[in-house]
Amino acid sequence: MAFDSFGDFVHRLEVMGELKRIPQPVATELEITELADREMKEAGGGKALLIEKPTVNGSASPFPVAINTMGSWRRMALSMGVESVEEVAADLGSLMKAKPPTSVGEAMKLLSTAVELRHARPKTVKSGPCKEVIHKFEAPVTRREPWQAAPGVDGLVAADANSATLLNLPILKCWPLDGGRFITLPCVVTRDPDTGERNLGMYRIQIYDDRTTGMHWQLQKVGARHGRRYYETGTRMPVSVFLGGDPMFTFAATAPLPDGLDEFLLAGYLRKQSVELVKCETNDLEVPANADFVIEGYVDPQEPLREEGPFGDHTGYYTLPEPYPVFHITAITHRRSAVYPATIVGIPPMEDFYMGAASVKLFLPVFKMNFPEIVGIALPAEGVFHNLVFVSIRKTYPMQAYKIMHGLWGMGQMMFTKYIVVVDDDVDVHNTSEVLFRLCANTDPQRDSIFTRGPADVLDHATSAVGAGSKLGIDATRKLKGEGFPRPWPPLIKMDPAIKAKMDRLFG
Repeated sequence: MAFDSFGDFVHRLEVMGELKRIPQPVATELEITELADREMKEAGGGKALLIEKPTVNGSASPFPVAINTMGSWRRMALSMGVESVEEVAADLGSLMKAKPPTSVGEAMKLLSTAVELRHARPKTVKSGPCKEVIHKFEAPVTRREPWQAAPGVDGLVAADANSATLLNLPILKCWPLDGGRFITLPCVVTRDPDTGERNLGMYRIQIYDDRTTGMHWQLQKVGARHGRRYYETGTRMPVSVFLGGDPMFTFAATAPLPDGLDEFLLAGYLRKQSVELVKCETNDLEVPANADFVIEGYVDPQEPLREEGPFGDHTGYYTLPEPYPVFHITAITHRRSAVYPATIVGIPPMEDFYMGAASVKLFLPVFKMNFPEIVGIALPAEGVFHNLVFVSIRKTYPMQAYKIMHGLWGMGQMMFTKYIVVVDDDVDVHNTSEVLFRLCANTDPQRDSIFTRGPADVLDHATSAVGAGSKLGIDATRKLKGEGFPRPWPPLIKMDPAIKAKMDRLFG
């Protein structure tokens, strides 16, 4: 199901009973965070919130804020237009079964082909709702589009009083020690200067003033790789950021896709309709025509980096200030009836848990095609995305658990995982209590643990060096003789099925 705008998705949530309207004025400074945090901590992720009258420095913003819109399994499924995320994963898995890959590279290539077979590649259009209001540096204007009534001479009129700027957008200051306001759901579009390949990523954006922001693309991210090439050549780097539109744009920006696979292709597959892209006003990048907001600009390699942060991050701790590139704004365009999308991160569970877990479910068929013994993968909320991973396998030979550990550490953003616990196939990896029981019962700490080193999340404050750290793998599976285990392995206590059935009949 394709949504025509972020507001269209918000309306769908309201119809389905998944939205609370907040009619009172609520400050973008800390107050929206407190409301949203309370809601996200409710059982099952609570409800989405629509803040109808957000205030910025005490003044009303012309744009409402929607938050926690994908913060439950039901809302995550609604964003994809399905009954459950598993339904989409099964569909993608069936597309990929035609030709099982023999390597990780083949699997990713097959993923791209499978997605492209279902829906056409993104297509370029001349204009779209994201250009209903155009605000450039020199003279803000409103452009008449084919679906609008003619406003006057030459189709141009003075800008609306509600034209978006970085100073009146309801951008949140999330936590007390944050270094300022941060755009928390920015879809950042960059292009590889060598190949022309586009990337859609999500990197938080700190507001410095009305025309400059920070650009927090982390060391291992594709946007940072594109940026390094521009820094090497000294040429100005075009960057565009959009917010809103179909929620699958946001999800695709966070998905752990391999470098070179177009995120708009994934978004088109998930929304069952190819993405219409429109060229920006002040650079040559393309953004979705039905986005709610577009912020255009550039990064200048000749300019010194600037301190960005602190920021209350998904780790549950503040990320301390670090130098990052400055993003200069050249234009802001938007819908007249735009809705500002936001999220907050912090001590879990938060909205991002459901988005990250949905990615794992969606790409589980890819993992299984490379590692057919995998039964399930879970990223517990306490692990804040990739810190902790539980994996269940059908174990058939010695040291198989270690093969899985090393294989997962070599796959995309799994390289950031600090702890991997491997259990047998009869364990529900989504039941943390069950996994911990097997971890404690089935392991000898020295024998069943392995330490290694590798890349680390730059947001991880616990590593001794930025971007590098150690990892721990634990084999909590039953042990085989081939693994040097001389004793017989005892059976797990289970009741006779006939007795269980009889008790069910007698006592329900």
